[in-house]
Amino acid sequence: MFEKVPHQRTAEAAAHQIEGLILNGVLRPGDRLPAERDLAERMDVSRPVLREALKSLETRELIASRHGGGTYVADVIGPIFSPPVIALMERHPEAVADFLEFRRDIEGIAAFHAAERATEADRAILTAIVDQMQQAYDADDARREVELDVEFHHAVGEAAHNMILLHALRSCYRLLENGILYNRKRLYNHPLARNKVLEQHVEITRCICAGLPQEAKTASEAHIDYVKQSLEEAARLENRNAVSELRLKHRPSNPS
Repeated sequence: MFEKVPHQRTAEAAAHQIEGLILNGVLRPGDRLPAERDLAERMDVSRPVLREALKSLETRELIASRHGGGTYVADVIGPIFSPPVIALMERHPEAVADFLEFRRDIEGIAAFHAAERATEADRAILTAIVDQMQQAYDADDARREVELDVEFHHAVGEAAHNMILLHALRSCYRLLENGILYNRKRLYNHPLARNKVLEQHVEITRCICAGLPQEAKTASEAHIDYVKQSLEEAARLENRNAVSELRLKHRPSNPS
């Protein structure tokens, strides 16, 4: 990951290289940098020069040091919406439909570009993720499937090779990871939906790996359409169950 630094620019070049890794999504928020000695050797700079580079990055709030715990990439991905707006969305369920519409559009673009630009490494990452999804599905591990769901969409965004699109998607996915707008467990707890979502992820991957931009876009859009439909059905089922439970609770024990 880290390369030797041209000695004519040393600290500036070292900082610039790490900046590039963060900007291109190679280093993610929370990733720990190698120990100082190791990193200095990899970048072929002295430890004082490396410290100067790291201090510059820390000043710009790109990395953060934890006392006795190393140096980490800072949480550089801010929320796509401000906390007050997120709170409004949580109180108004119709925002979920708009959020999914937004995801449909932006993820369709990401899949299109990924099919155009994915490298061999990108294709290998996507294939590995869907393989892990299959394993989680076979093991009936819904929790792991939920984790891999976001990881998959991150990987599609990375394969699109557009830095602005990448960070916009990562910010968008914060709402998914935190379960702010809807709980993805609701989707993955439905056995039929689990199988369908897995098939859709496989199809998106196939189209990207085959270099079929329009087909990848269409597959991505169809996936979000299905997620929206399934969440609406799950909500209706939960409402019916809640009403039925109330009826059962208040039903006379000895009706005559």
